[in-house]
Amino acid sequence: MATPRHAVRSRIPDVRPLDRFSSIKIKLGILVTATVTLAVLITWVGLHYELGPRWTLPLAVIVSVVAVQVLAHGMTAPLREMRAASRAMAAGDYTQRVRATSRDEVGQLAQAFNTMAEDLEQVDNLRREMVANVSHELRTPVAALQAQLENMVDGVVEPEPTALQAALEQIERLGRLVTYLLDLSRIEAGAVGLDIADVPLADFLADAARAAAPIGAARGVTFEVTVVPTALTVPADAERLHQVMNNLLHNAVRHSPAGGVVRLEARPSGRTVVIDVVDQGPGIPPADRRRVFERFARGNAPSRSGETTGGTGLGLSIVRWAAELHGGSVEVADTPSGCTMRVTLLGDRAH
Repeated sequence: MATPRHAVRSRIPDVRPLDRFSSIKIKLGILVTATVTLAVLITWVGLHYELGPRWTLPLAVIVSVVAVQVLAHGMTAPLREMRAASRAMAAGDYTQRVRATSRDEVGQLAQAFNTMAEDLEQVDNLRREMVANVSHELRTPVAALQAQLENMVDGVVEPEPTALQAALEQIERLGRLVTYLLDLSRIEAGAVGLDIADVPLADFLADAARAAAPIGAARGVTFEVTVVPTALTVPADAERLHQVMNNLLHNAVRHSPAGGVVRLEARPSGRTVVIDVVDQGPGIPPADRRRVFERFARGNAPSRSGETTGGTGLGLSIVRWAAELHGGSVEVADTPSGCTMRVTLLGDRAH
């Protein structure tokens, strides 16, 4: 086992000669046997040299107690380390680990304790990162919106449609971030269910494209919908599926060049239904294709127009969660150019 980063050490060096045994019952049996044997041996030696019971009995007791203390100290060392580590964790220090060298029940408990400590440390780090990231994500649009409004109030910028549109975009970004955070809280609480029904994909994807059309119009991006066969349906929660498509289409538009085309394609594949959202942007490097679905992971590669793109870092995390909630998956498919986000859903899911 690897040496823990911050193992709890006892002030008294602990000797663990019984670690090779895989059961604490065997260890206790050996401990009792060794103690009795040692006491008998000392008693026999004392009687052989005619020391008498006055010296032999106390010596046997003292030596036996010392032997028990040495062996028991090593057997119970992980328990003492777990007690110290628990107190440190209660104070907020999740870096403490215990040295688990034995194969018995105490050693297994120590290994389980270390695993729990690692999980708690990861959760604590994730909580800290999430608070920092949420604070940053909220501060950016709030600061931009505040600056725009102050300029309008001070008369530096006239409240023209262009300035109002910029302010509206910041408000929409705030709204999306708050929606994502609410969704994440429901995910953590497990309070989200599914209302499964057959969704006609031709009409559904056409509606999704129409909903994203105003965003695409600002960049001259158009949408093409292809569903084969045209009567293809998928059992899904229409609201959650719309959430998936809305996020993917927003990302596709944001990464597309001016005048580009975003294609929505759906087709059956065995017992599943595959939905592709294809854009003509710079694509996602293979090394980053898993990371983009993590919380607050953002793609900051410039598009062909030279604009740096990057969202809240929560949208694709929500997409992955919604797809997995349907028993499906989402991935970045290999394509020679652009980016293809592929959503795979079960085609025969029980209602």
